Amino acid sequence: MVPHTNPRFERVILKLSGESFCHTGERGISMQEVSSIASQILLAKEMGAQIAVVIGGGNILRGAQFTHTNAYIQEATAHYMGMLATVINGLALQDALESMGCATRLMTAVHMDGVAEPYIRRRAKRHLEKERICILAAGTGSPFVTTDTAAAQRALELDAKILLKATRVDGVYSEDPEKNPHAVLYRHLTYNLVLERNLRVMDHTAIAHCMEHKIPVLVFNYQTEGNIQRAINGEQVGTLVSSEATEKESE
Repeated sequence: MVPHTNPRFERVILKLSGESFCHTGERGISMQEVSSIASQILLAKEMGAQIAVVIGGGNILRGAQFTHTNAYIQEATAHYMGMLATVINGLALQDALESMGCATRLMTAVHMDGVAEPYIRRRAKRHLEKERICILAAGTGSPFVTTDTAAAQRALELDAKILLKATRVDGVYSEDPEKNPHAVLYRHLTYNLVLERNLRVMDHTAIAHCMEHKIPVLVFNYQTEGNIQRAINGEQVGTLVSSEATEKESE
């Protein structure tokens, strides 16, 4: 066991997309990818951080994929299907973490008692205080709400010090870096700039929640080994979105 090192951010929300559970360009679940993420989360937890993970489900199913394309499935139903996909990912991550000796609790916003605990704010906070990793699935439990917004909501409810948005790119760029190799990587941005320029960080509702309550958002590349630990330690990694940041600090 690694001794606690008093990380800068003692309690964090880590937002993982469903795509982080599979190989690039593929669908489904790759336990190799899940185990890689789990090992990083475990190392970050051993620094002394309290970690709650909010999971997406896009590697299995996105509710939006049925919008306007399938007359037989209502849009609200499609969103509930997407919520169930996040629970499947949550079960995979839970087993990966527990196989490494890490205590976890899978909690869902949609009750399914045979699979996971119901999400109850006070219970989740108690789990975190007892150094268990909380895996929060099924979004907010309501359709038409993204898992990004769910992550922002949980950050508020659980008094997280920062929202960590794990991605496959190094941070927030002025344009899509895969289409434009000259795209600028921002190191710091304000919430207002993100909204005004419609930058692809998180959806607008999630950013608005964080802006109103001054919760910083850090967008970083989880595939770089050790980045989750660096992020929790407050090291410069990825793009920080906060009220004090300035767009001038960019690469």
